[in-house]
Amino acid sequence: MSWQAWAVAAIVIGAMALFVSEKLRYDVIGLLVLAVLLVLGILTPAEGLSGFSNEATIVVAAMFALNAGVVGTGALEPLIRALSRIQRPWLLTLSIMLVVCILGAFVKNTALVATFLPVTLSVCARSKTSPARVLIPMSYAAQMGGVCTLLGTSSNLLANSLAIQHGLPGFSVFDFTRLGAILAIVGIVYLLFIGRWLLPRHIDTEFAESYELGKFVTELRVMADSPLIGATVAALKLGEKYGVYVLELLRGDEHLWAPREQQLQEGDVLLTRGDWLRLEEFKQRLKLEIAPVLDLADTTQTGRRRLLIEAMVAPGARLAGQSVEEIDFQWNFKASVLAVQRRSQIVREQLKNARLEVGDILMLLIDEPALPHLRRESGLVVLSERGDTQQSRRKAPLAIAILVAVIAVAGLGLLPIVVSALVGCATMALTGCFSFEDVYEAMDWKIVILLGAILPLGIALDKTGLAQHIVDGGMQLVGQHGPLAVLLMVYLLTALLTEMMGHNPSVVLMVPIAISIAHALHANPVPFVITVAFAAATSFATPVGYPTNTMVYGAGGYKFTDFMKVGIPLIALFCALSMLLIPHFWPLMP
Repeated sequence: MSWQAWAVAAIVIGAMALFVSEKLRYDVIGLLVLAVLLVLGILTPAEGLSGFSNEATIVVAAMFALNAGVVGTGALEPLIRALSRIQRPWLLTLSIMLVVCILGAFVKNTALVATFLPVTLSVCARSKTSPARVLIPMSYAAQMGGVCTLLGTSSNLLANSLAIQHGLPGFSVFDFTRLGAILAIVGIVYLLFIGRWLLPRHIDTEFAESYELGKFVTELRVMADSPLIGATVAALKLGEKYGVYVLELLRGDEHLWAPREQQLQEGDVLLTRGDWLRLEEFKQRLKLEIAPVLDLADTTQTGRRRLLIEAMVAPGARLAGQSVEEIDFQWNFKASVLAVQRRSQIVREQLKNARLEVGDILMLLIDEPALPHLRRESGLVVLSERGDTQQSRRKAPLAIAILVAVIAVAGLGLLPIVVSALVGCATMALTGCFSFEDVYEAMDWKIVILLGAILPLGIALDKTGLAQHIVDGGMQLVGQHGPLAVLLMVYLLTALLTEMMGHNPSVVLMVPIAISIAHALHANPVPFVITVAFAAATSFATPVGYPTNTMVYGAGGYKFTDFMKVGIPLIALFCALSMLLIPHFWPLMP
């Protein structure tokens, strides 16, 4: 191989390692890959920047805007109200899977999960059902719906764009539907009759009754009349009596990491951990106050109704990675952070210094008029329905009509997808379905930048001959067993890469390789591209392989292995069906 091919191989391996480690945001990783390719001269500036003018990038951005109009106008509220009346757990699971799967074919699946998550938790609480029984099926159904159309997921659009770059005819909006619908039906049946036995049963449903999904960490200040003054934490036996545990004692600028033998004083701040209801009881009985609220007492306006809400840091939220102090919730959202719950570990630092992670759940005290602003601009998923009555639904039918028109025009071939989507965005803006501020906030710029930056990697794989070298190695391994064996290899490799580095990077890496493999076999490259698209868009085995899995990971109280137990058999089932159906729908040999 040439030095350029070795360099691209090193870049790919380095990018994969960074994607898996999650030490950098994925859009930053994409920009780093692009920058190195340009600096080394492997790509020309025109080739390097081609990803940002690529049809897939433009369509993904346009679909974000269209989704903002549909969700922002409350167009999904009638469905949510209907679901909220369901009492039986199995019927709730089936109904949510069907609704989310069908809508997921046309609406961004992460937006769907964020919209349906609060009502799902609410219904689970009322029917005494553990959220863990419902949330994984909801996430999987969103993915199964997304793969049914060209517009359902960004990885389908990417696969289509890369196929066109390699001289193949583009896919229409519903080319994926035949296979996608069969897989979705089989997947829903599996989750309803087999997956339900693999889902965890031990999660306490009492937490869901008040959206208590775990243990929070908060700061409680010792007041002048508190009976704790003069006593020690060890002597009080707070864990035994109240189920509350003191992690740290803050006294002025001092941080006392072993506070058990310290005599408590007025003004001491206890960093405590426990269920929120027990923390509330503990606070009231021992005359403590939540420190963040006291610190903001002079700056908050009186006379306004304040709401206690829980909000989850969703994948793609711009708050992720920032500390509570840097975000300044009071200034930006008229809210106070009272407590933090973290799924993977215990927060052991002062709340203002805690850096938020995806899946963290915040207990917030917020001015009621500021709640819509928090929902729209923070990227948080509010796990509470109280106080959210400000949303206007007058233009919901118009937003739905515009989205349907975009899909119909593109599906009938009257206009290219990119033109249809852009016209739909302009129409929504002109008719007031969203403001430009709303749509810019709703846009997931990290995904747009990732697509623009990572797409040229496919050009580099072809240009340097690295794709051909990978093909040659794969052909030596399984090529003698025929095109179906090679198709199986492509599916399994794509599925593995998706679980490690996400669906979009795996598509960019695998589509050029799959097309090259097809040419080496003198086979039809279309089924190989379809295989990559389906394997990448159905990521079930880990909570980090797809954003919807990450969103329900913390809210459902799952373990990492819960996704593996339910997801790996489903991936195997989809793989077997794909190997049977793809050659039937798209013949392997021309």
